Amino acid sequence: MVFNLFNSVKAANSNSLYSEIKKILENARQSAYRSVNFTMVLAYWEIGKRITEHEQSGKELAGYGDALLKELSKKLSADFGRGFALASLTNYRQFYLTFSNRAKGSALGSFSN
Repeated sequence: MVFNLFNSVKAANSNSLYSEIKKILENARQSAYRSVNFTMVLAYWEIGKRITEHEQSGKELAGYGDALLKELSKKLSADFGRGFALASLTNYRQFYLTFSNRAKGSALGSFSN
């Protein structure tokens, strides 16, 4: 009887410890996911900014922007895999254009400085 009670207490403590550790790991993963997502949003905004600035410096060349994005897409996809299709790069550029004025003084603005 005492042995069974001891095993029950031991099992309960083990389950409690496991639950605590599991919660710590789940919280850490969630925090890491949020951090990575935020960092990637900043990176996409910065990519859009660089594309926009580069295009604006050479805007006298008709069709230059499309050719530039196609070449960037090919190179970035080869080096980094998915996420750099022509449509994605176009979206990054639009993301920057949409939020470039709002970013001043925000986390996005401080990232690019």
